[in-house]
Amino acid sequence: MASGDELVTSSNPEHPANLIPSLCAKFWTLGWVTGTGGGCSICEDDLVYIAPSGVQKELMKPSDIYVLSLAAQDASLKNRVYLRSPPCYKPSQCTPLFLAAFTLRGAGCCIHTHSHWAVLVTLLLESTDSPKMFEINNIEQIKGFGRGFQKTGNLGYHDTLRIPVIENTPHEEDLTEFLEEAMRQNPDTYAVLVRRHGVYVWGDNVHKAKTQCESLDYLFQLAVEMKRLNLPWISEVTPVGPQR
Repeated sequence: MASGDELVTSSNPEHPANLIPSLCAKFWTLGWVTGTGGGCSICEDDLVYIAPSGVQKELMKPSDIYVLSLAAQDASLKNRVYLRSPPCYKPSQCTPLFLAAFTLRGAGCCIHTHSHWAVLVTLLLESTDSPKMFEINNIEQIKGFGRGFQKTGNLGYHDTLRIPVIENTPHEEDLTEFLEEAMRQNPDTYAVLVRRHGVYVWGDNVHKAKTQCESLDYLFQLAVEMKRLNLPWISEVTPVGPQR
């Protein structure tokens, strides 16, 4: 077995090297990772498993996965050292953005999609008074999001979900400092939109990251349709029933 291959070899379907190809294949059916774009990364203890650049995500195999140790990286996270590299691909330019979710939020999984609903929402925001923040309330699916970093419980139906927006850059790695700043300024967010590009979504584990990513895409699609019908994203709704 080649050096490092033991890190991506397992019969357990829940192993990160098996989960990432499985997740990306599902995301491809949703149109989130077409044309080799987008990706997914899982952090388990000190090890980070990352989908490579330039691979068609629906065809990815466990042997295509990169692995690095967080503890082995320098403070800048720029001069990255990999424990395991596939022979025929390049490291993903998303890597430093995934690492930001792991180091700044303690996330267990980070997903990057090129969902066209996410892109459309950022375009619609360009002509509003708040082009750098997506906000929506009084929608049931908001309950799929946690209240914030190191907080317990989830948002409620009447709460306002806020997702910051950063501007796109020609090279994905150059987004890192802007994503990190958006995370610092919005400590309770679980996602950052990238204008005319897509979205990064993270969670404490794979299940939470996937659930939040799916919920968010639903809300983005709903928001686009609401805008078409001249319905506001922020509304006043009188609470009904007991308040808990």
